[in-house]
Amino acid sequence: MSWLESIELRGELVALVPLQIHHIDPLKAAVMDGEFWKLWFASVPSPDQMENYVIGAIEDAEKGNIAFAIELNNTNRIVGTTRFYNVDGINKRPMLGYTWYAKSVCKTGVNTESKLLLLQHAFEQKEAIAVEFRTHYFNQASRTAIERLGAKQDGILRSHQRMPDGSIRDTVVYSILQHEWPSVKNNLLSKLSASCRSSAGTGGTSDS
Repeated sequence: MSWLESIELRGELVALVPLQIHHIDPLKAAVMDGEFWKLWFASVPSPDQMENYVIGAIEDAEKGNIAFAIELNNTNRIVGTTRFYNVDGINKRPMLGYTWYAKSVCKTGVNTESKLLLLQHAFEQKEAIAVEFRTHYFNQASRTAIERLGAKQDGILRSHQRMPDGSIRDTVVYSILQHEWPSVKNNLLSKLSASCRSSAGTGGTSDS
């Protein structure tokens, strides 16, 4: 039995539901909102790639790597995806990534709550020793978002990965350790609370 199992994680704003074939079309619509696959440093599928992307993620779940569709609770709209991958069950260390969202839900609290749900499950239910994040050296938005979670940089893997356009990626590695989780959790809860207050008070949203 895999250390991580397929499970639904539900919060106030979003539900993270195990990725299924029927999510392909909703994810095509989500990725069209912002067209982030056009960023050369991002690993976001285009609409034409979505079917293979989802099927590959579902097949990868057989190895204990769990992918989720991100669904808004108030509308049931699918707005992105994320996953645990390269899961090391022996050392209780998953990587958290393959995360992307529709542009319309960026800076709304969706990412903050999604990360809270995933990390809470890993550390509190599955007793993870560490959770790792990796991103492209030039993806400054992703690096900033990871650092704002409270993750610390472990290092940079130089000339680590070939990108679809043929360029070679330097990969920045971050992690959150088990003993750091209580502080990281408080940070996420504070950000989520501030985001909700701002939305309620102004009708808008705040950065998360």
